[in-house]
Amino acid sequence: MAFVTRQLMRSVSSSSTASASAKKIIVKHVTVIGGGLMGAGIAQVAAATGHTVVLVDQTEDILAKSKKGIEESLRKVAKKKFAENPKAGDEFVEKTLSTIATSTDAASVVHSTDLVVEAIVENLKVKNELFKRLDKFAAEHTIFASNTSSLQITSIANATTRQDRFAGLHFFNPVPVMKLVEVIKTPMTSQKTFESLVDFSKALGKHPVSCKDTPGFIVNRLLVPYLMEAIRLYERGDASKEDIDTAMKLGAGYPMGPFELLDYVGLDTTKFIVDGWHEMDAENPLHQPSPSLNKLVAENKFGKKTGEGFYKYK
Repeated sequence: MAFVTRQLMRSVSSSSTASASAKKIIVKHVTVIGGGLMGAGIAQVAAATGHTVVLVDQTEDILAKSKKGIEESLRKVAKKKFAENPKAGDEFVEKTLSTIATSTDAASVVHSTDLVVEAIVENLKVKNELFKRLDKFAAEHTIFASNTSSLQITSIANATTRQDRFAGLHFFNPVPVMKLVEVIKTPMTSQKTFESLVDFSKALGKHPVSCKDTPGFIVNRLLVPYLMEAIRLYERGDASKEDIDTAMKLGAGYPMGPFELLDYVGLDTTKFIVDGWHEMDAENPLHQPSPSLNKLVAENKFGKKTGEGFYKYK
């Protein structure tokens, strides 16, 4: 009888351990790598929804600029959200900013974080080097996520030993405004990790959608070929870029025409995505390069951020 009791207790204990290990991670502490527009935006929405955040970049100057941008963005939010109570708005801004720390040493701050979100340059080698290093210092339970818009999540995750705790978490610009988050599940991503990231996205006030690790995920897979076909239509002389934009706004109900959107997103970004897809599948007609896009990028005319793209903004 004693033997049976011991076996039963051992079985219950084992079951409890398995159940505990399968529990979702409730993300409370977030480390965001990259203080650019996307990284700062992710840090802002995480902090504004009660998470403690560490924002990491290479220099204190970059981080100071990021914090300043976050504060300006928060004040815009507060002005609208607390229109009838400015004092409460000021308190909201100060409280949110107080939960965002900064660091220039990613390895020193990931030991106690629940989630690392990477939003750095779209370069596979650089991302791999970053995650390979952080993998040695992060806690066992820590989830890694990349905000890449074009690179394969699996290729990034393979630089680590935690492929089951690695996924894509693709936000959209501007992060404080755009509601969508694409949660990308690789063949190795555990259901626990996936569900934890879905819950985290919802906690940010976002609407998560799920996608497998396919090029461009959902939005860019549909959007980029549409933008490239607009360019080809223009290159063939079938219609002017102004008429193409007007047609899509008035005929399809789009808020921006394709050339306006290209300039807003950044021509360099679009070219980077198309070039990557072309490298993977050179025979696909949807992935063919564009002479006019290549020319503008070579001239450093990236769109609104440089003052000129398909249109001039000076």
